[in-house]
Amino acid sequence: MATSGKIDDSLPGSSPSRAARPSHLAPAGTIFDLRNLLAERFPHPAPPAGTRLVTGLSFLDQAIGGGLPKSAITELISPQISAGSASLIHGLLHIAERDRYFLALIDGADSFDPQSLGNAGLSHLLWVRCRKAFDAIKAADLLLRDGNFPLVVVDLILNASEELRKIPQTSWYRLQRLVETAPTACLILSRQSMVSSAQLKIVLENSWTLETFETEDPVSRLCFRIQRAHLNRTESVIAGAN
Repeated sequence: MATSGKIDDSLPGSSPSRAARPSHLAPAGTIFDLRNLLAERFPHPAPPAGTRLVTGLSFLDQAIGGGLPKSAITELISPQISAGSASLIHGLLHIAERDRYFLALIDGADSFDPQSLGNAGLSHLLWVRCRKAFDAIKAADLLLRDGNFPLVVVDLILNASEELRKIPQTSWYRLQRLVETAPTACLILSRQSMVSSAQLKIVLENSWTLETFETEDPVSRLCFRIQRAHLNRTESVIAGAN
C-alpha cells in the first residue's frame, strides 16, 4: 500500500475547519465528514473491558494473562536481530487458519515471506505490503476503522530507527482511540519501545541461531518479558519454555 503525504494526527471524530479547506480541492461535504457525522450520531459501544483474543499459542497466552487484549494496542519489542518475531507471526497465521478467522498483517518493510504458509494459510490473511513506516501507520488507521479483523499486526521490525522516530506520539494515540471502539487486538512489532499508548508491552528475550530451527517446534521456545501491563503497573516476568 503506497501512499504519500503527512500523517493525519487529528483525533477520531474531529474534522478540519471548513474555512481552512480550499473550495477547489474538496467539496463542502466529503466522505470523511459523513463518517464523522455517523460516528457522532450512532456511536458504537466499546467492547467489554478486559476481553482478550486467545492466540492459541499457549506459551504466549500464559505469559500475558490469557491472550492479547482487545480494543487495545500491544507492543512487542524485539531488540535482538534474531529473536523469533517472524516465527511468531507465522505461528499466529497458522492459528488464524486453524480457527478460520482473518488476520491483517501490515508489513512495514515488505519483508514477510509467505512461502511456507501454503494456499490455505494465505486464504485467511490480508497482507498489506509497505515500504515506509508512515505508510504502515496509514494502513493501520484504515483497518482499525474497519473493525472487522480480530487481529491486526503491524510489523515494523525492519524499519530504520530514524524512520520510526519521526512518527509522532499523536499517531499512536490516534490508533489507540480507533481500536478502543472495535473488538480488535492490535499487535505492533518494533525494535525499540515507542508506543506510549500501548496497554501491554512485551519484550522478546531470545537470540536464536540456526541450531534453534533444527529443534522440534522452535516457536514454542520463545521467551517474553512483560514490561508493562494495563498501563498502571509494571511487571518484570520471564515467561516461555527453556
